Amino acid sequence: MTDLHEVIVSYNEYINNVPNGASYIAEQLTKGNKEPALVAIQDFSEGMLWLIEVQPLLQEYGMKVELPIHQIQDFLVEINEGLAKQDWVLVTDLFEYEISPFFAEKVQGLYQ
Repeated sequence: MTDLHEVIVSYNEYINNVPNGASYIAEQLTKGNKEPALVAIQDFSEGMLWLIEVQPLLQEYGMKVELPIHQIQDFLVEINEGLAKQDWVLVTDLFEYEISPFFAEKVQGLYQ
């Protein structure tokens, strides 16, 4: 049961940190600091994949998880498309105007 508790804590902590992480990525891209932004985007993508993997486990144990996986998958597809085209404005806008607010709303829902 301790492992489940640790997963729940990690899950909530990660979701709580996503808005700031997304803002950091947007800020780095805006400043032209592509290298740290790309590292952070890789970390973000790995974190999103972890959220996708762990959600069914949490639901299996009766946890109410209201994170729409399809939206996360859409974000990842859009990020990949922007990166493939080296469309830094698109990637910046995704993190600043879509991803950060999306997760900020989810964070508020965790604590209501």
